Parts: sequence; structure tokens; C-alpha cells
Amino acid sequence: MTTISNEEENKNESSLDQEDEQKITEDSDKNIVTPNSDDNSKVMLNALETKFTLAKKVINHLKAELSNLERLLESEAEASQLEDLVKVTATKNGELTQPVNDGKIVEGVFDGQNMIGSDGKLYMVPPNYASKSKLVEGDIMKLTIQPNGSFLYKQIGPIERQRVIGTLVKDDVTGDWKVIAENKKYNILTASVTYFKGDNNDDCVVLIPKNAPSKWAAVENIIRHE
Repeated sequence: MTTISNEEENKNESSLDQEDEQKITEDSDKNIVTPNSDDNSKVMLNALETKFTLAKKVINHLKAELSNLERLLESEAEASQLEDLVKVTATKNGELTQPVNDGKIVEGVFDGQNMIGSDGKLYMVPPNYASKSKLVEGDIMKLTIQPNGSFLYKQIGPIERQRVIGTLVKDDVTGDWKVIAENKKYNILTASVTYFKGDNNDDCVVLIPKNAPSKWAAVENIIRHE
């Protein structure tokens, strides 16, 4: 009969405990999922891309709103027409008033009387606006056509110009006003002559393109002869 001492028994139990503990540890390690660093990079990258995309959209929206505000301030709309240029939205904090962001935009070149659009169409520019803004043939313009059909013009690229002094004359046949300056005859808007109350043979200060030929001139001032 073999007798096992208490010391040997304790040693065997300790050995078994260590083996069981090692096995449990190995099994636990198998169940632990270690995140892949590449996956983390992709998640971070996607998050950054999303933030940048949203930021760009916000910036573009702000630019559009600023452009609409500028257009609203520069427009010659009457008080009764301003309602068509803004939209009012009810919020929990009250009413929010914003410029409308709808409408078709066309860019073109001023020909002295009208705007030739990039779409090949001819758009009539109000004479009073052209006269007041002193538009010169060759100026780049932007037209916004509102949903209600109203036209809003803005000069976005003035051509380089020069100032000359000439003589105001009226065509006896057509009744149109012209300016003779530097041995050339330029067409001018009747609205400008009316505003300055010009008459035949008055001195007329006009603006013309500096480095390009033109048939039209913008009236800057008229010196009347009493």
C-alpha cells in the first residue's frame, strides 16, 4: 500500500490549479477581440471627411445668403416689391426673415443698352438703373430672375474705362441723344439726359471703354449752358 504524504498531495493540487488557471486564461484570450488599427484609421478618416463636407456645405450656404443680402440691398425694388424678395419663416422664437434663394441666374455683357446673356438671349436693362449705375459698354453683369418674374441686375465686372468730354446733340430725325467727343459720335441713354436736364450743345462728360471700341457712352455729368 502506497502512502501519499500531505506535502505531495498539496503539491499535486497546486499543480492542477496552475494548469486550470492557465487553461482558463488561454480560453479567455481567445474570446478577446483586439481592434484593428487600420479600421480605427478608416473610422477616423470617415468622420473627418463628413465634418469637412458638412463644413463646406455650411460655408456655401452662408455665401449664398450673403450674396442674397447684398442683392437685396442693391436692388431698386419698391417697398411693395420687397415682400417678393424675402421669406418669413415661423420659429419657436418668433419669425425669421431671410432673402429668397430661388430664381434663375444669368451672367452676361452690357452692350450699352441691354445685357447679352451667356445663353445668347438679349435682356433689357432698365434705363434708369443703367443711367444711375453709369454702366459702360462691356461691363459684366449678373441677372437674377425671381420666381415672380422680376429682374434684379448687378454689375460684377466693370470694364476699364476712361472719361472724355464732348458735346450733347439731339438727332432731329429719331429724337435720340448723342455725344460727339474726340471726333466720334456715341449713343447715350435718354434717361441720363432727362436726369441732368441736358439740352443741345451742352457739355457732356461721359465714360467709355479705355481699350475697346464702343458705340455707347455712359453719362457722368452734363454742364448746362444757360
